Amino acid sequence: MKLLVTGGAGYVGSVCTAVLIERGHDVTVVDNFSTGNRDAVPSGASLVEGDIAEVAAAVLGSGDFDGVLHFAARSLVGESVEHPEQYWRHNLVTTLTLLEAMRTNGVGNLVFSSTAATYGEPATVPITEDFPTAPTNPYGATKLAIDYAITSYANAHGLAATSLRYFNVAGAYGSIGENRVVETHLIPLVLQVAMGHRDRIFMFGDDWPTPDGTPIRDYIHILDLARAHILALESNTAGNHRIFNLGSGEGYSVRQVVEMCREVTGHPIPAEVAPRRAGDPAVLVASSDKAKQELGWNPQHTRLREIVEDAWAFTSQLGDRAHSAHRG
Repeated sequence: MKLLVTGGAGYVGSVCTAVLIERGHDVTVVDNFSTGNRDAVPSGASLVEGDIAEVAAAVLGSGDFDGVLHFAARSLVGESVEHPEQYWRHNLVTTLTLLEAMRTNGVGNLVFSSTAATYGEPATVPITEDFPTAPTNPYGATKLAIDYAITSYANAHGLAATSLRYFNVAGAYGSIGENRVVETHLIPLVLQVAMGHRDRIFMFGDDWPTPDGTPIRDYIHILDLARAHILALESNTAGNHRIFNLGSGEGYSVRQVVEMCREVTGHPIPAEVAPRRAGDPAVLVASSDKAKQELGWNPQHTRLREIVEDAWAFTSQLGDRAHSAHRG
């Protein structure tokens, strides 16, 4: 298939692009590199540098595209609270422009990278797709608004679409991993301590109603996530917008993650307990039963050790390259 990947220089988009190319697809990446890394774009992809809102119509009009995988978005919760205008513009308005470009150019297959933040703070876990949506920040709200827009395009224009909602993506795929200027995810933050880039990691509360007192979160390996996007793309049907949650169904605590990072890296990784953060739930875990049943998605890389080992291998490569460049 001839495919457009928006945000293909980002963590998830670049791994998905790499897997698509391995499977023989013709992939064009659009990215403005505001948060993505140019070196993460696989060499087999065509690259268009620019904002989706400005180039989508021209790119989709330049050839017979079979589908779009849409990853491009602002995704920092705290930033979305401070600057909601950026999130409504870059996430919602940009996606509406993309949907129109798809409609006018006859491209009717879409996979959207959504988020479990659309559910807000659920009363129980694991979270299933029929849970009420009540996002607690503009980031989650923009993603939910996009889901509503996609549903309306499916109903009115026959768009074949799937939205995938997930929490914490982790791990790496060879030379592609998490490498952001502003990092907020736990595993790369802990590994930064092991690399000597931070002096400690903070655990926000150790008195939560969980087995070890620290919050529990869901982690999904980046390669399993990429495969879910491809399964969705290949099984979309006209006029139907499906929504699937992707997760482990169990989750790991902050303390478990820190301990595993210590084991894998051999570094003591000092950890300090800090006050709870307002709005943090004790447990956030997604059920992926529906995705397993309807998509045939069977995650292969669910062990925390494997996730951390892959992330550490990538982080170590980054450190080695930076050291070599400094010596040069």
